[in-house]
Amino acid sequence: MTSAKYDVLGIGNAIFDVLVQTDEGFLAAHGMTKGGMSLIDEARAAEIYRDMGPAVEMSGGSAANTIVGLASLGARTAYIGKIKDDQIGRLYAHDIRAAGVAFGTAAAADGPATGCSYILVTPDGERTMNTYLGAAQQLTSGDIDAAEVAASSIVYLEGYLWDPKDAKDAFVKAAAIAHQAGRQVALTLSDSFCVDRYRGEFLELMRQATVDLVFANEAELHSLYETSDFDAALRQLRSDVGLGVVTRSEKGCVVASKDGVSAVPAFPVRAIVDTTGAGDLFAAGFLFGLVRGAGYEAAGRLGALAAAEVIQHIGARPQTSLKELAKANGLPV
Repeated sequence: MTSAKYDVLGIGNAIFDVLVQTDEGFLAAHGMTKGGMSLIDEARAAEIYRDMGPAVEMSGGSAANTIVGLASLGARTAYIGKIKDDQIGRLYAHDIRAAGVAFGTAAAADGPATGCSYILVTPDGERTMNTYLGAAQQLTSGDIDAAEVAASSIVYLEGYLWDPKDAKDAFVKAAAIAHQAGRQVALTLSDSFCVDRYRGEFLELMRQATVDLVFANEAELHSLYETSDFDAALRQLRSDVGLGVVTRSEKGCVVASKDGVSAVPAFPVRAIVDTTGAGDLFAAGFLFGLVRGAGYEAAGRLGALAAAEVIQHIGARPQTSLKELAKANGLPV
C-alpha cells in the first residue's frame, strides 16, 4: 500500500453555521424539538433568521468540523462538500482552507444557495439545529476525486449525507475506492432522527463492511438497535462492525471492537457553554489517535480532550490549538 498524502479525508454536507444563544421560549414559539436537527426549506430558514438575535457565523457541517479539528491537531486533511458560487459559498471555502484543510470541490454555478444551519443554543448548552441543505444536496459521484480518496488513510463520512440520493451514491463510491486502495472507512451516525430514517441502510453498510468504523452517541445507538438496553446494543454493535465508538457525554466514551470493550472517561470541563460540535470534535481526536497508531485508549482521551475544548465556547470549531492542548496534557501528537 502506498503511503498516504492525507491522514483523513472528510465527505459531508458543506453547511454555513449561524449560531445564536436563545431560550426555551424561542424554541416553543417556533415549534422546534429541543436537541434535534430538522431539515427546513428556504422560506422557513428566512423566517428563523428574521426572528433570531445577534449570531456567530462560520463554516460548518458535521464532517467539516471533524476535519478542521484534525487539522488543529496537526493532521494532514482534505474535505469534499458542495457549495454554490455565492457569497456564503466563497466565505465557506476561504474559512475551511484557512484552517489548513485541502478543499477543491467545484462550486455549483446555479441551483440552490449554499446550505445554512440555524443553531439555537439554550442556557444549558444544548443545541437545536434547523438546517437548509441547499447546495450541499447537489453533491454527486462526479465530485468524488478518486485519487484524493485513494491517497487518504481514513475516509470519514457523515450520516447526514445519506438524505439525498446522489450524495448516497457518492458516499458508496468513495468507500469502494478507499477499500480498493487498502484504506479505512469511518461513518458517524450524526443524529438519532437520521438513524430513524435510515436504520436498515446504516446496518447494511456496517454488516457488508462498507464501513469499518462507526461513531455514535447513546441516543443514536439506542435508535439503531431499537432498544433502551445499552449493553445489548453494544453487543450487537460489536458483532456488526469492526470498530464502534460510542460517546456518553459526561460518562466519557466506550470503544467496542472484536477484542473487547474499553471505557475512557470524559475530560473535565469548567462549564458547558454550547454542545454544538462535541461529537464532531470527539471524532477528530479519536481519528487522530488512530492514524498515529496511539491505541484505542489514547485515541479516546484525545477525543475527550477535543470535545471538552469545543463545548466550553460558542461554535463547533476549536478556538485554541488542539495540538498544543494535547501536548500540555501529555497526550500523543
